Amino acid sequence: MTPRLQESLVRLSTWMPFGRAAKELRYFTRIEVSEATARRITEGAGSDYVQVQSEQVEQIFNHAPASPSGPELQLISADGAMVHEVSGDWVEVKTLAIGEVEAKGNAGDIHTRELSYFSRLSEASEFNRQALVEVFRRGTEKAGKVCAVNDGADWEQKFIDYHRPDAVRILDFAHAAGKIAEAGRLIFGDETAEFREWFNKQKHSLKQGKTAAVLRNIRGLENRARGRGRRMKLKVIRGCVNYLEKRREMINYNEFQSLGYPIGSGCVESANKLVVESRLKQAGMRWARQNIDPMLGLRNIACNDRWDEAWPQLVKHKLEASTQSRRQLRALRSLEQLQVIEIDSAQVLTYRVELQNVEDSAEDKPAKARAKAPYKPAADHPWKQKVFGRARHRTPEGFSRAKT
Repeated sequence: MTPRLQESLVRLSTWMPFGRAAKELRYFTRIEVSEATARRITEGAGSDYVQVQSEQVEQIFNHAPASPSGPELQLISADGAMVHEVSGDWVEVKTLAIGEVEAKGNAGDIHTRELSYFSRLSEASEFNRQALVEVFRRGTEKAGKVCAVNDGADWEQKFIDYHRPDAVRILDFAHAAGKIAEAGRLIFGDETAEFREWFNKQKHSLKQGKTAAVLRNIRGLENRARGRGRRMKLKVIRGCVNYLEKRREMINYNEFQSLGYPIGSGCVESANKLVVESRLKQAGMRWARQNIDPMLGLRNIACNDRWDEAWPQLVKHKLEASTQSRRQLRALRSLEQLQVIEIDSAQVLTYRVELQNVEDSAEDKPAKARAKAPYKPAADHPWKQKVFGRARHRTPEGFSRAKT
């Protein structure tokens, strides 16, 4: 396959299953490629790009280059999505979404544009380090104001502490509303008219900045918790109140909206579907752990619309790695040949020493023993008594033609 065909195959496999990508390539180019070949080339390319980004992270840490300038108002949001492994386990893939915030229209609607994504299957501490390559590229360090909208998970807050401790932390409004709904359903029932009326009122109050009133109304549900399961209901209601109370500064939605800050993490929720689930979580798919990050790397450059920028970097890394591998192989072969030569020299030296010892010992033996005469049978040997073949017809005058 030519380099162009390989790139086309990898790009197709980034958007669709390997078998379908092979069929589409055959349709457009009349080139027969197996599903296994599509998988091998694609995962190899993804692995190379993961190495490229890892090297970029090391360069940032070792050389501390000046980061580019970020926008006046930037959004960062992180979340996780589950992927099925070959072993049968479900593992969490972490995704970071970064975008620029702007207000549109007379109503002051807040929109996020220029979104880019970074995804990896790793622990939270390692993800903080790996994501530096995208955070650096987007100029988060020098952005005027950074809004971190998340669902409140601890690892997400530590991610913000690592990259922009001064970011404005906002609890995703849908997540906060979900906590209110969790308490209301226990008392009013699931999707009843009374529940919908109460829940809509609390959401409206929360957006208007009436946080204290909302918390007070949730606590008031404790008086209505009766009957079977009362202790469990009280535990859930108090848990919801404590959760929101602990994040009191993160749910001042009226103030955030007045400043033009986003209050929803829909961008990263969409990223989970667009980047991760649409390719790695299709029906019946299971992935080997070592192949998840390579596919995520390719999904990032495809969904970020940076293929033309990233592919040359990937190819350059592949060529450099191949050149280094060939050099190491040649050095190894040279070393092996040197060892063989040394072994042969030792064997020759040993042989010469042994031969010299034999010659030295032979000098002490008689000359008759050293000079070996050709073998001759004895005078009375049967070979001399019985002749065979034409010898039986020999006469003193020559050979006789008569047979006796």
